Amino acid sequence: MNFARAAHEHAVTPTAMSKTVKALEAQLGIRLFNRTTRSVALTEAGAQLLATLAPALAQIRQSIEEVGESSARPHGALRINTSYVAYAALIEPHLNGFLKRYPEIGLDVVIDNALNDIVSGGFDAGIRLGHAVQRDMIALPIGPLQRLVVVGSPKYLARHGAPKTPKDLLAHNCVRQRIGDRGRFLDWAFVAGAKPIRIDVQGRLTVNEMRCALTAARQSNGLAYVFKQFAEAELASGKLVTVLDRHCPPGESFHLYYPNRAQMPGKLRAFIEFVRALNWEVPA
Repeated sequence: MNFARAAHEHAVTPTAMSKTVKALEAQLGIRLFNRTTRSVALTEAGAQLLATLAPALAQIRQSIEEVGESSARPHGALRINTSYVAYAALIEPHLNGFLKRYPEIGLDVVIDNALNDIVSGGFDAGIRLGHAVQRDMIALPIGPLQRLVVVGSPKYLARHGAPKTPKDLLAHNCVRQRIGDRGRFLDWAFVAGAKPIRIDVQGRLTVNEMRCALTAARQSNGLAYVFKQFAEAELASGKLVTVLDRHCPPGESFHLYYPNRAQMPGKLRAFIEFVRALNWEVPA
């Protein structure tokens, strides 16, 4: 038995190892080792304690190894927190491919517009626009750029006229979108010349989902501020048209974000690798 060798295996100094053993002996009130300048050997009490603890220590070591191996394997429930728009654009078209590739992973998707803390909520990752991701998160841009535009139905615009400048929106019935339950609304952001501006729009209808705002605009209940890709079908059919195009801000990416790269579970690593490899222009 050699304290120096044991200290090396545990990456501590021999002095630290010796102090730890002495502290344990003091706590137990028994001598565990007989020490001389030439050797160290277990006492009878030390040998008895080792014989009693050895099976338990072996079981702990085995359990730790099994947990490590299990964590590295792509399996288990992967919990993702996301908005509906991000889900519809980035997850739903590729669900089949992901579930087929990783049959041991169960995907638990929670649609949530409240920008909740994914750590306290027990989520593995979240998907949000880049500006909404907390700075202490690891964030990976995914998917094509998403551009916010103002849309209205031809019927509404024929009745009320089309706004020519962002400030003209103050005279229109706009469908506002609430973010979460704390009184915050989606900003209607624009560019006037080279200057960014925000318009505090007003309207009779407030919703907490972009798909509701889109439906309201299609039904001529007001103008809505939505992602252009999300309204693609309505724009292609002519049920909605865009206004103020030259004033709308440039596109922004959604980001997949998660707390830490260290000791990443296999299920999350598999999901990250999957979305990185996607051709976002053509759903798999």
